Amino acid sequence: MLYKTVELKTEGRLARLTLNRPASMNAMDGVMMKELADVFESLKKDATVQVLLINGAGRAFSAGGDIKAMLDPDNPMEIGDIMGDVSRLAQALYTLPQITIAVVHGAAAGLGLSVVLGCDYIIAEEEAKIAMNFIGIGLVPDGAGHFFLKERVGVPKAKNLIWTGQVLNGQAARSQGLIDEVVAEGKAAEHGELLVHKLLASPIASMIATKKILHEQKTKELERVLEMESEAQQAMRDTEDHLEGIQAFVEKRKPVFKGK
Repeated sequence: MLYKTVELKTEGRLARLTLNRPASMNAMDGVMMKELADVFESLKKDATVQVLLINGAGRAFSAGGDIKAMLDPDNPMEIGDIMGDVSRLAQALYTLPQITIAVVHGAAAGLGLSVVLGCDYIIAEEEAKIAMNFIGIGLVPDGAGHFFLKERVGVPKAKNLIWTGQVLNGQAARSQGLIDEVVAEGKAAEHGELLVHKLLASPIASMIATKKILHEQKTKELERVLEMESEAQQAMRDTEDHLEGIQAFVEKRKPVFKGK
């Protein structure tokens, strides 16, 4: 199947998924969110694929949600539909019957970071910019960002990372427990390939079985988190702080929030 914003290629037991809006640093518009959900749901039905490698074209993995698209008066993003697709992609990603690898260079922010954190193994370059930065535009994490962060680092650290929107490089992200491996600048793709070959030469069926056992215990919690994120995000989209945040982003100035 052909997609507009992503590329999916299958090579035997390996699938490669590339976020492909390089001119926008792979910022996720409504089309990409829907296509990612469709891709993950299609892979759930593909028993021939055992490893999924996810990366971004161009200068970044993903800069997060497309803020400019949020402000487009000619093609407004319908928040209800968007949150439906975001929830679909997160749930399908977490329950994939493949070992998933995220290969991060440049930025992995906002929803882009939620996708990264939903993967089983994360490789990031030293100079990567990793941030759960929804707070900067008055929103809450979505794409199961709350769930995936808590799984990685626990509740106290998750709250701190969400509330501060702190930008971490690869080494700092590794020290916080957000990623599994940090590599030299320009080497993430190479290390991703090495891991793919290692996994495909392993008794990977048993690894996938372990993933299923561990993840299925948490699927009900994930579903509830996604429901709550959707409700909260729709409420936050109507706040003065959100409108100020996205306007300040476009105008390249510091936002003035009022807690409203």
